[in-house]
Amino acid sequence: MLPLFMRSIKFLVGLAFIGVLFLSLVGTIVGLVKEPPQPTAEEEFHHHPKPLKLASDGPFGKFDNAQLQRGFLVFEKVCASCHSLNLASFRDLQQIGYNEAEVKKIAKDWPIKQPVQDPKAGTWGERDNLASDRFPKVFYPGTGTPPDLTLIAKARHNGGAYIYSLLTGYEDKQPAELLKNFPGAKTPEGSHYNPYFANLNIAMPPPLTGDDQVTYSDGTRATKDQMAKDVAAFLVWSSEPTLQKRHAAGFAVVIFLLIATGLAYGAYLTVWRGVKH
Repeated sequence: MLPLFMRSIKFLVGLAFIGVLFLSLVGTIVGLVKEPPQPTAEEEFHHHPKPLKLASDGPFGKFDNAQLQRGFLVFEKVCASCHSLNLASFRDLQQIGYNEAEVKKIAKDWPIKQPVQDPKAGTWGERDNLASDRFPKVFYPGTGTPPDLTLIAKARHNGGAYIYSLLTGYEDKQPAELLKNFPGAKTPEGSHYNPYFANLNIAMPPPLTGDDQVTYSDGTRATKDQMAKDVAAFLVWSSEPTLQKRHAAGFAVVIFLLIATGLAYGAYLTVWRGVKH
């Protein structure tokens, strides 16, 4: 009798547990039907990235070195004071058309130097960057390290278009409808309204404030829109500098597999010719 009684108790406990879960599910569904969740400010006013066409897009895409060099210039003159590119080395710039002497000069003239420690005195100092060094990190005492941009295009959905949209998407005022429907979404002091940023308000001031912040050596007009496109293209490259090699390897593999499939099918027809199976 005791084993039967224990099994009955276990069954009742399990049944009660299932009943509680079922009631919770029904209550949740009824609550959602009666009071559906209200849309948030981000859901209502966040914009998807603007369309951006780059030379590297698509399976046949190739990097435009002229644009990448323009983008690096924008990064160097506008972005590098706040953001680092610490996962890339100066000598990687040779991949986008700079020669060895130019890379050495860029490294030496870079405003942030390489930190070095004197093992005897235990003190820290600085030295000029070498071509083999990685881009030094940017650090602000008391506030920390701003986001590194080496992989930003990979870290964001539709990265190139996101960067371009963010840089050109700053607005001086929030929409009146936003403040009317979501009074708590007012841009805090020290932040800036940008509908292409995840929560609409971003601490970074607009990096591109107008035309001709840089001077392109190839004669291209450095409009705000052009600078945003160029630096977006450069950060797409920094995220995946081996993109062209990967595409080439992918095509070689696909061609090999097609040929191998044809040979295998031909062998199949030869071996099993005239045999019913």
